Amino acid sequence: METRNLRKERVGIVTSNKMQKSIVVAEVKKVKHPMYGKFVLKTKKYVAHDETNDCNIGDTVKIMETRPMSKSKCWRLVEIIERAK
Repeated sequence: METRNLRKERVGIVTSNKMQKSIVVAEVKKVKHPMYGKFVLKTKKYVAHDETNDCNIGDTVKIMETRPMSKSKCWRLVEIIERAK
């Protein structure tokens, strides 16, 4: 029996849902600067597949790595953690 590799998961905030069945998720990390020691905010954007077009801007979501679905889309929506207020 073959074992499957663990897939990466990320938690972020939806910044765009204007596409059909796609969302843009921004993950923000606090990283310590190697020389100065100050904490800097780093943002990484992911394009994720949202089959039901359920997400809105500002929602906190969990996404998971998947096979490439298009040129830029290789993540899919797992769950909506918190709705935007």
